[in-house]
Amino acid sequence: MAVLQGVDFTVNPGEIFVIMGPSGCGKSVLLRQLIGLEIPDQGEILIDSQPVQAPDLTTRYRVAMVFQSGALLTSMTVGENVGFYLSEHHLKPPAEIAAIVARDLAEVGLAGTQKKMPDELSGGMRKRVAIARALAIEPQLIFYDEPTSELDPLSAVNIAEDILKLNTRTHATSVIVTHDRDLASGLAQRIAMLEEGRIIAIGTPTVIWGNPDPRVQQFLQARIAPATSILDAGQAWPSSRGQI
Repeated sequence: MAVLQGVDFTVNPGEIFVIMGPSGCGKSVLLRQLIGLEIPDQGEILIDSQPVQAPDLTTRYRVAMVFQSGALLTSMTVGENVGFYLSEHHLKPPAEIAAIVARDLAEVGLAGTQKKMPDELSGGMRKRVAIARALAIEPQLIFYDEPTSELDPLSAVNIAEDILKLNTRTHATSVIVTHDRDLASGLAQRIAMLEEGRIIAIGTPTVIWGNPDPRVQQFLQARIAPATSILDAGQAWPSSRGQI
C-alpha cells in the first residue's frame, strides 16, 4: 500500500514552507524522502534541478536538519555539539569556531551554556541548541521535524522565534513538518495540508484557514471539549471522609 500518492509541490528559495497534517498522514515518510533517507517508488525529488540523492549534493549545498528530539550528542558539551560540523570538517580554526558557537547560542537565548551537557538542559533548550547547531553552518536549506512537539506553550513560542531568526539571518529555504497549527499559522509563507498521503490543500495560511474542505476544517478546528464538572451540573461537591 502506497503511503504517499501524487504528492507534488515546489518550495521557493528562501521560503518558510510548512507541511502540516494529522498523525499518520505520511508527513514523516515525506520528510525522510525529502532529505534523501528514502527513495520514492515513483517520481523524483529535486534540489535546484538535481536529484536529492546526487552524491555531490551536500558539497554544493549546506543542508541542515533539526530533529524532533534535537539529536544532540550526549557525550559532548553544548558548545562541542554546536561547533561539531565546523570542527569535524576543519572548516574554521578553533578560536573562530568558539566565537561562532558563542554567537549562535546567544542568538537562541542560551549564552554561556557552552560547558553544559545535553542532559542538563530541558527539552526546549535542547531543541534550541539544535537550532544553534544549524545556524553555525549558515545553511541554505534546513528541515525541521516537529520542532515544537512535547514543549510547553512558552517554549514552543521561543522555538518559533528562533526559526524566524534563523530564516531572517541566513535566508535559508526552510521546510517544517508539523501538526502544530499555531506554528504553521505564525511562521509559514505557504502551507501544504497532507491527508492520507495526499496534498488536499496548499497556499498561504489565510488561504488554508479559509479552505472550505471539511477535512481541512476538521483538522484546523479540532479542540478538546471542556469536561462538564459536577459543579456545572448543579450538584454538590462530594465530601471526602478519607485521609491522605
